[in-house]
Amino acid sequence: MAEGLSELEMRRGDLFREMERLGDFRPGMISVNYRKCGKSNCACAQPGHEGHGPQYLWNTTQNSHSRAQVIRLGPELEKVEQEVANYRRFGELCGELVKVNEQICRLRPVPEIRDERELARLKKTLQRKYSKKWRKS
Repeated sequence: MAEGLSELEMRRGDLFREMERLGDFRPGMISVNYRKCGKSNCACAQPGHEGHGPQYLWNTTQNSHSRAQVIRLGPELEKVEQEVANYRRFGELCGELVKVNEQICRLRPVPEIRDERELARLKKTLQRKYSKKWRKS
């Protein structure tokens, strides 16, 4: 489906508005854990017993640091669950936004420079700018 520039710009605006409506969000996931306490006379030490729990944890890794936070069953778990779902939706919207912006960039016309001296100055400036990057490598 080939969309025009105005349709793509409208789609981009819709994506931004949907992002504004997301509300609170956080990365990560919710896990349900059971654990053994280590006491030999506890029921959790018996074969086949899954352990104490369930314990609900919000887990995330940011900047190479893992974190976990205990979440209470009830409204707190429901709140965190919604925030994690909102983060997933935020990621989907960001991906769509990048695709739409890429299409807009391809379709938007390149400005024309009619003055030959201005064009020569621009070429010289750009050549200097980008040739430095290649020399440093």
